[in-house]
Amino acid sequence: MPERAPLLRTLVALAVTLVAGAALLFGQPATSGPPQPLSVGAAWPNAERGNSPSHLADGSTYTPGWFFDARTSAGTARTADNKFLRLVVLEPDKTERELRRVPSTDRGPFSALTSEGDTLVWVETIKSRPQLWTADLKSGKPAHLLTEDVGALRLYASQYDLTVTNGIVRWTAAAGDSTEFRSTAVTGGPVTVQRVPGDWGLSAWPWAVDGQTAATGATTLHNLTTGQDVKVPAGRRAVTACSPAWCEVVSLNEEGDTRIELSHADGSARRTIAEGTYQTVISDVAVLDRFQVIGRVGPQSELSGNQELLVYDLTDRSTVLISPDAADISYRGGVLWWSTGDRSSYVRNSLDLRTI
Repeated sequence: MPERAPLLRTLVALAVTLVAGAALLFGQPATSGPPQPLSVGAAWPNAERGNSPSHLADGSTYTPGWFFDARTSAGTARTADNKFLRLVVLEPDKTERELRRVPSTDRGPFSALTSEGDTLVWVETIKSRPQLWTADLKSGKPAHLLTEDVGALRLYASQYDLTVTNGIVRWTAAAGDSTEFRSTAVTGGPVTVQRVPGDWGLSAWPWAVDGQTAATGATTLHNLTTGQDVKVPAGRRAVTACSPAWCEVVSLNEEGDTRIELSHADGSARRTIAEGTYQTVISDVAVLDRFQVIGRVGPQSELSGNQELLVYDLTDRSTVLISPDAADISYRGGVLWWSTGDRSSYVRNSLDLRTI
């Protein structure tokens, strides 16, 4: 046995030399590249996750529009005879509670769902006329009309399209070259209108952000309580979107790839969070003032329409892989959800970012 030790050391040394030579000839191993994103389970083991079926018990397709938590949602489904569209609440045990139904001739009648506590509020559009409706889920009373006085309602696929804060429902409406900021009590009553020149959308109260329809995006944040304006950072040939806490600047680098940067509204703490085949996948910036939701297009994306779903965590500058193959990505009120599978068989997955 002792005689074999020098031979063993010689063989090991030879193997190391061969590996080193291969590295010089063919480059470093793949493991020496940028660190791979952590999975949700590894990064956030205590985060609450859930899933919703693509079809309800009667076989109708279910499309969630709001999550109260990772396992309880409100969304839409047709009746079995396809004559009506329903707004239902789906419980964790798959129990369904119907809140409203309208004739299926009105396409997409339920939108901009939001809630505060046990109160759900939504836009209901019948024969192209939008209204606000509400339901108290705790009392069990029927849903009722909140107001028809909504103006020329604007919806931008943002969680701030319709908000409820401290019992006040808020939304925006077009008014010529101005924007109307409208509000009413969640219990009902007259609608209050505040008009501001320009093209604005609501953000976290009391802020509004301009550039909703501009090619280059936002330039200013406006405080609806104090009247204060804050100019936000912009980039050359870039698109800017902002919340009161963070701004997102999307541009192209020298190679023609997408660069996504974040900074505070005053331009400080600017950093590149992604560069390559990345894209923004939701309207809202740095949700919960912490998480930037992004997607990465892969070789199969053109065929499947799906992409990698990732979240950049501003607290520790880490990137977490939420799903390697996601579609129909949405976010509202602290919950991120997406579908996995194909069009004939898929599951809606959800992640409550408030529990991280």
